[in-house]
Amino acid sequence: MDESLKLTQEKDCVVYTSELLEMDEEGADQPMAAERDTWSKGVEFLFSCIALSVGLGNVWRFPFIALENGGGAFLIPYLVVLLLVGRPIYYLEVIIGQFSSRGCIGAFDLAPIFRGVAYGQVYSTALATTYYACIMALTIRYLVVSFSEVLPWTYCLAEWGAQCVATGATANDSSNFSTSLQGKSSAELYFTRTVLREPDNLDEGLGTPSKEMVVCLMATWIIIALTLVKGIRSSGKASYFLALFPYVIMLILLVRALTLPGAWNGIVYFIQPQWSQLLNPHVWYAAITQMFFSLAICFGTLVMYASFNDFSKRVNKDVIIITTIDSFTSILAGCIIFGILGNLAHETNVTDISKVVKGGAGLAFISYPEAIAKFKYFPQTFAVLFFFMLLVLGIGSNIGMATCVINVIKDRFPHLQHWQLAIGASIVGFLCGLVYMTPGGQFILNLVDFYGCTFIALVMAIAELFAFSWVYGVKRLCSDIEFMLNVKTGFYWRICWAIMAPGLMFLVLVYMLVSYEPLTYKGVEYPEAAYMAGWLIWGLGVAQLPFWALYTIYQQPGHSFLAKFRLALQPTKDWGPRQPQKLQAYLLHRQKVVESKQRRGNFFFDNIFG
Repeated sequence: MDESLKLTQEKDCVVYTSELLEMDEEGADQPMAAERDTWSKGVEFLFSCIALSVGLGNVWRFPFIALENGGGAFLIPYLVVLLLVGRPIYYLEVIIGQFSSRGCIGAFDLAPIFRGVAYGQVYSTALATTYYACIMALTIRYLVVSFSEVLPWTYCLAEWGAQCVATGATANDSSNFSTSLQGKSSAELYFTRTVLREPDNLDEGLGTPSKEMVVCLMATWIIIALTLVKGIRSSGKASYFLALFPYVIMLILLVRALTLPGAWNGIVYFIQPQWSQLLNPHVWYAAITQMFFSLAICFGTLVMYASFNDFSKRVNKDVIIITTIDSFTSILAGCIIFGILGNLAHETNVTDISKVVKGGAGLAFISYPEAIAKFKYFPQTFAVLFFFMLLVLGIGSNIGMATCVINVIKDRFPHLQHWQLAIGASIVGFLCGLVYMTPGGQFILNLVDFYGCTFIALVMAIAELFAFSWVYGVKRLCSDIEFMLNVKTGFYWRICWAIMAPGLMFLVLVYMLVSYEPLTYKGVEYPEAAYMAGWLIWGLGVAQLPFWALYTIYQQPGHSFLAKFRLALQPTKDWGPRQPQKLQAYLLHRQKVVESKQRRGNFFFDNIFG
């Protein structure tokens, strides 16, 4: 944004502030906006954010991302990224949501031309909700069979052929395991042949949904619907359990893991640094993407959750607590998993732990069940604990994503009852999820995850940071924070918002485009039609940016395109706190700020340090 445009905005600010004050005096007795739900207690926001952020990505994605990118050396860029990207963006989104008491769509009233960012984020979040429920369905399937007298993935079935090697406690000698390196373990065959019925490729189509998995998917959405049906107050109550209970199970598993022979070898293998990897750009790319999805930033959910806060809540402390707990959980989960896998390597006389693990979904549904099968005592108990923990973690994250989508619809159609939206969204989510219940469902999940979530989210994240930090401006944002919390914003936050976070995210996108290769699943390429569908999914999300930008410009009252464009960059006339008295105080505050504003150098310097 150039200097003349910024000056125009400052002049216009005084004008529309005066207009709004007059409007407020004329309609003081009328409510300015529909009453919005709030958390019953402030601590519910904290627990809900923990339940949202701490999920499957912490338990089974983080340890293997770390392993593939330098082990302990990965923790260094991960923590650097936490400080420069994760925590600042988390705080930024929470502040915007709390200040405006608007959902992710309404929050872009601060720069209406970028409203398409929010629509793109909601689109991406809705896609993620559908396939996240699929993972929960798999978890329920494993949880149910964990109550069996004999765990079904510990022995071979005749139809699996001679390549199968049983992984139960009675088969954990080194000769069997060396054979399994050449063949396939019963845990892997149970997952791919019995549960997924997965084909080698999509040449013969997706197939028909599995009846057992459809029932598990239905159970998942029933749990989600029952949690959401009474709105944010019911999900807030559920957050106590969803946030705290997984740690009870993780502590039990940690104690058990540390008492297993060979566990410390696995933990050392997990945290042992490979310093040469610090110079590898892919390690930093992996750290940023892991932080991005682990904290659930730039998906609209944090803005939505914060919009239910009390206007003066000191969220700066909550942000530090949540982001610290999220990173601590990732490291804790890594120690648990590698402790158990270290025991598996010890029992099978394998020195290279990387040969006993499988990444991706295989970690949760192949490697971990395989390790549990090696337990000589009470394997069913530990299987139940592990999969119940996964279910609780997944439900907590999925509720946050589903709530975001539901509240966008509710803000647009306030006459609809929340229970109607919750049930309707659950039914739609269930129907969409049926595609993942087919034999080729994991192929589709992988496709949607990449094109519909990862790729779209990166583009929207950069656009969001530009809108918040440079169009609306860091300087005005800090002024709003001071008005809301009576807190001065330090240079650390300002520099991260304006330079470090958007710069690093842009570099990630560039690296992703430069290193792009056709997506594969287990080394198998997709049909051309699947790639076209993937790009179509991506295009529908990214197209929200230009579509809503042009629509917003068209709606402005100016006589020329340039005049309309400038108005579309400015906050709407009712931008500010939703409460009438606070809005009036804020408008007076803004008028005083504009009238007394003094510049410190050029626009870029003034925006950051002004």
